[in-house]
Amino acid sequence: MSKHPETDAIRIQTARTEQKEHSTPLFLTSSFTYDSAGDMAAAFADDSLDVNIYSRFSNPTVDEFISKMAALEGAEDGIATSTGMAAIFSTFMTFLGKGDHIISASAVFGSTHTILTKYLPKWGIEHSYFNMNQPETIAALIKPNTKMLYLETPSNPGLDIINIELVATLCKKNKILFVVDNCFATPAVQQPLKYGADLVLHSATKFIDGQGRVLGGVVVGKKELIHLLYLFVRNTGPSLSPFNAWILSKSLETLFIRMDKHADNALKIAERLQHHPKVSQVKYPFLEDHPQYEIAKKQMSNGGGIVTFEVKGGIDSGRKFLNALQMISMTNNLGDSRSIASHPASTTHSKLTEEERKAVGITPGLIRISVGLEHVEDILNDILQALEKC
Repeated sequence: MSKHPETDAIRIQTARTEQKEHSTPLFLTSSFTYDSAGDMAAAFADDSLDVNIYSRFSNPTVDEFISKMAALEGAEDGIATSTGMAAIFSTFMTFLGKGDHIISASAVFGSTHTILTKYLPKWGIEHSYFNMNQPETIAALIKPNTKMLYLETPSNPGLDIINIELVATLCKKNKILFVVDNCFATPAVQQPLKYGADLVLHSATKFIDGQGRVLGGVVVGKKELIHLLYLFVRNTGPSLSPFNAWILSKSLETLFIRMDKHADNALKIAERLQHHPKVSQVKYPFLEDHPQYEIAKKQMSNGGGIVTFEVKGGIDSGRKFLNALQMISMTNNLGDSRSIASHPASTTHSKLTEEERKAVGITPGLIRISVGLEHVEDILNDILQALEKC
């Protein structure tokens, strides 16, 4: 019997043990035993065997989390990693090699930018950037050695949106692996595989966890692609711990209702800030003046939980705003039940040059709010009183 995703997020779980537990147990073990020497030898001889060997390779608790994420994204299989950046780096290292070329959106997380510009060139892998707001420029960047196209939608922190189906068609035509970071939307809001992406990845640290407790990453997609990723993760070690997987799997049980509330709060805040005298611009995917509003409405069930706005007065006013906050947290995480404010130009994207930040819409006074689950009026009151002081 087929079930809705909201049900899968709750009901997919590891087979019950002889204890008949209702909530799934936590398998905190580094290794697993065998009934015979022959079974042990067979487990190491055949990678396709569905048998647990060592928790760096697989673990029942981790497998439960992977199964849920694959079901929610509409994927055949998945692999979990220790962090979101481990998911990104493992994907790059699995499918790119010396002499290859990757096309990436210029609007990506700061650490992803560092991998593309500082580390991949050490292995002879080159990159080209394109502007998320100019998808028509992608085709001209394709080379004979282009093997991957990577992007975030919505992007961090500019909330740029791209037509996933359009990019997927271009990638398929040119036999390019299409990878989408779905961290800001989550599968409760958007499923890029449905629009033609080959692989979807997440920093599960963010909205998937939802309470700022643990680190984690995940990649989902076709079974043959995931198997290649599995071999890389198994042998290089960026595996997700069973404890973190247990937390993340339980978190998925509330993902859909959390994302609905995040989005409801975020839209109300974005609408209230649109005409504030100390704010020059507000960006949110489900505001009608967002440049890709129609695409967002097609691909996303709601606008997600992130709002950005530009405080008039530049970097000094931005810092005054942050310092004046009384309830909203200042931290470099996002996707928490608690509202969070950050200043991308001096934190997550500080490694970019001023010119690079400007190119992706990160202005000196840009504030990113990860809208939490508090009462919306309390969040708004804190933002408004802080704006009065900057």
